[in-house]
Amino acid sequence: MNSLKKIMMVALIVLAITQSNAQIKNAKTDIVKVYGSCGMCKSKIDKAGSLKNIAQVDWNKETKMATLSYDATKTNPEEILKRIALAGYDSDVFLAPDKAYSSLDDCCQYDREAKVAVKAERKIEMAGMTVSNSTSVTQNQEINELQSVFESYFLLKEALIKSDSQLAVAKSQELLTAITAVKMETLTTDVHMVWMKVLNGLTADAKSISATKDIKKQRDSFKLLSKNTYELIKVSKLSEPVYYEYCPMADASWLSKESAIKNPYYGSQMLSCGKVMETIK
Repeated sequence: MNSLKKIMMVALIVLAITQSNAQIKNAKTDIVKVYGSCGMCKSKIDKAGSLKNIAQVDWNKETKMATLSYDATKTNPEEILKRIALAGYDSDVFLAPDKAYSSLDDCCQYDREAKVAVKAERKIEMAGMTVSNSTSVTQNQEINELQSVFESYFLLKEALIKSDSQLAVAKSQELLTAITAVKMETLTTDVHMVWMKVLNGLTADAKSISATKDIKKQRDSFKLLSKNTYELIKVSKLSEPVYYEYCPMADASWLSKESAIKNPYYGSQMLSCGKVMETIK
């Protein structure tokens, strides 16, 4: 009877992994060591590394091995393990921040093996896949990586100020190109986490603007686009100040490189409607 139960449990685990992979396109699988100690660790590790329809993590508390299933066109093991490290769990790739580790419950705190944080770029071999790993990224590299996204946003905003829907289509397409070109592995961990949070929204809103010449619909999509861009700029520490501005008539905000109000939601109809809510430095 015990043997039958074991067989059934294995079958259920295999079925669960198969169903999970079926939801992930272009699925690849890697198995890596992640340090933890209890069942609570499993739920935290699995949740931290997983993204709906993009990545699924299944950590085994007995073996300390995590099965990473992921869409190789959208993510990689490095990004998954970086999220797990930020939740407080070491792997053979990333050392969790001391603050994240110390915030774990007592039952979750494991014996930390001596590790040295990665300072330079190196290659990590995992199940035949080579992943570029760099946990030391300069602020200038990070800003340059996102600069084209921010510049495309500002150019799109200018098109809406001019009420030029055709130009807005072109600039939103440039924004989509800039978003796609971002190399997530070059972002520092705090920026990376925000980028993963806003990426789908940025992409969807830019696509919505590029798909219509109706200026009202473009401006509606720009509201959400501005909200997500604000979150990204807040954490990116730009060298130049950026102004977060708000118009009560439109009940919407936008970002500007200058403090003078030029409203993208009304253009020449009410160009100066709004005020500076925050200066981001």
